[in-house]
Amino acid sequence: MPVIASQAVIVAAARTPIGRAHKGSLADVRPDDLLAGIVDAALARVPELAATAIDDLIAGCALPGGEQGFNIARIAALLLGFDHLPGVTVNRFCTSSLQAIRMAAHAIGCGEADAVIAAGVESQSRLAHGSSDSWPETENPAFADACARTTARARGDLPGWSDPRRSGTHPDPYIAVGLAAENAADHYGITRAEMDAYAARSQQATQRALVDGLHEVVPVKTPDGATITRDDCPRTGVTTQSLAALPPRFRPDGRVTAGNAAPLSDAASAVIVMSAAAARERGITPLARIAATAVSTSSPEIEGPAPVQATRQVLTRAGMTLADLDVIVGNEPFAAQVLAYCTELGLDPSRMNTSGGSIALGEAYGAAGARLTTTALQTLRHTGGATALVSVVAAGGQGMAMILER
Repeated sequence: MPVIASQAVIVAAARTPIGRAHKGSLADVRPDDLLAGIVDAALARVPELAATAIDDLIAGCALPGGEQGFNIARIAALLLGFDHLPGVTVNRFCTSSLQAIRMAAHAIGCGEADAVIAAGVESQSRLAHGSSDSWPETENPAFADACARTTARARGDLPGWSDPRRSGTHPDPYIAVGLAAENAADHYGITRAEMDAYAARSQQATQRALVDGLHEVVPVKTPDGATITRDDCPRTGVTTQSLAALPPRFRPDGRVTAGNAAPLSDAASAVIVMSAAAARERGITPLARIAATAVSTSSPEIEGPAPVQATRQVLTRAGMTLADLDVIVGNEPFAAQVLAYCTELGLDPSRMNTSGGSIALGEAYGAAGARLTTTALQTLRHTGGATALVSVVAAGGQGMAMILER
């Protein structure tokens, strides 16, 4: 039997503006409408590709309940009139849409698809209408002691973090991500000053990128008729001094603040993945090829180093080192998590997110991976670079990485 190995390439990538959750510009927009709109916009960028030629729509969503439920991928397809198009919703928290891209690449790589839309969506604003998680009495009681330990540490009653598996106990899979960031800061000795310095740099780099036109977005029309054309969250004039004035958010003795963390957000993003052969047949020029992907883990109580092993794996699979990469992007749920990741890899944090990051832009969980992919491609185009690393850390102590080549 012949072995089929089709090269997966990205032919289009797009994202919506990122709205600040609950009080921002997209708070009244349904997530299924956001997703349908960005899928339609991504398709419009490759007119040579008919919608009927798409094999599947894979959408990442971290909290797929309420308006984000009912298999939102299929809902989006039906909203667009694409009754022929299957849809599946995947959840690996913040890595969800990067997982969607990976699944698209796998389907293409084994010859089972020629074109797949990999997308992501999250609307924190709409969770008042229902969510998949945090319902009363749904947590497994096997983790009760671990949860009690987290509560005690949040009060300041326990010393710095150590891996509970070393003492033969369960970790806390339900830990608030901000408390996991505090644990990462404890474990790696990351100071408040280092976290604030990284956060200020994220804001300042985002402002420079906006001036350069790097954060291109697809406008979104809101129910009241407004057209949203820019991200809500980036702020001018942010300095380490201004950030230092903010109080800790998760622990009385903590270092994580609203200023060195990403704001909760609403957004959608989409990437079209094709086989190189199918793109060539249609005269479509790829934006990049997917050279490698991987997934890895860490303790859910610390999270930051979760993408480290995945990063090492994709570098090995692509025959590269960190020095070979022109662009490195990753999500920034908390500065502590980014700095923990860089520490493990021996990576200079100044190489991360040179076009700005989610501390400034916002973090729409399910859309994060596809948004980062869009940013990586825009940055490669702007700088003339050839290689990019996309990494994502997620709740539950999971991480993913992908290498793109132009």
